[in-house]
Amino acid sequence: MKNFHDEYNRTKDLFENKMLAMVGEAVYDAPEILTKAMRYSLEAGGKRVRPVLMLQVAQLFGTTLENVFPLAVALEFIHTYSLIHDDLPCMDNDELRRGKPTNHIVFGEDMALLAGDGLLNLAMETALKGAENLKEDDLKVYLQAMRILFTAAGVNGMIGGQGVDLLSENKDIDEETLHYIHTHKTGALINAAVLCGGILAKIDEKTYSILQHYSDVIGLAFQIRDDILDVQGDPEVVGKAIGSDLANKKTTYVTLYGLQESERKLKNLEEEGIRLMNQLDCDTSFLKTMIRYICQRDQ
Repeated sequence: MKNFHDEYNRTKDLFENKMLAMVGEAVYDAPEILTKAMRYSLEAGGKRVRPVLMLQVAQLFGTTLENVFPLAVALEFIHTYSLIHDDLPCMDNDELRRGKPTNHIVFGEDMALLAGDGLLNLAMETALKGAENLKEDDLKVYLQAMRILFTAAGVNGMIGGQGVDLLSENKDIDEETLHYIHTHKTGALINAAVLCGGILAKIDEKTYSILQHYSDVIGLAFQIRDDILDVQGDPEVVGKAIGSDLANKKTTYVTLYGLQESERKLKNLEEEGIRLMNQLDCDTSFLKTMIRYICQRDQ
């Protein structure tokens, strides 16, 4: 796709403008420092891969983006809260995120914790507000997408993966446990982004199955690339300290398989994602280039 980055940035900018407008409407009676802490992490930049995926999938299958924005914004609120909490001393104890001091370094651990809590609750409020005034058929698919999103964010998804990740520190874990961590901690929200976009567009069962497989592939690829970047990435480009997984004594794809085998697995996932998109009878060039971008990114 010749103009992938232009289209990516167009979608990203469209999303960010909508997200910041929604925050301005939703946060009206909170302490100023808490509001600043929440906005600090929301406005810190980032790739916005998850909402871009949701919006692009929904657009591909012909739904109105206005119907998708509330869930896309809720998704990014969830993702941002998870990063704030991940960086806390009791979790990964990171001091840099996207090239800036992490939330707790700027606002203190107490406000960082509450900022994360606030964003999680705001995600539910935003998602529910998006259900207002929907007709019966649209409401049914919207609630189905909501369920997928919040399940992915919960103990059977991202939180469960984070829990096993913490419990696995300083331990030698097997491939099955590592796969669980990656597909839940990182993959679950990426999976939800793709599937929610498709559900809101009312796709058929065959298309859903293909997108589900694609989202599994892209979620795992994202984490393997993260593992590789933690070893050989440029801190100035990545925007955070390199080697934190090793410092925290975590098993990753690189520590389990080695760098060369991890890169081979990543290449196989890239090829699998493209093969899956070739099975759909529509222009999937953006989603094919997206898997290449995720597998080859340098941040």
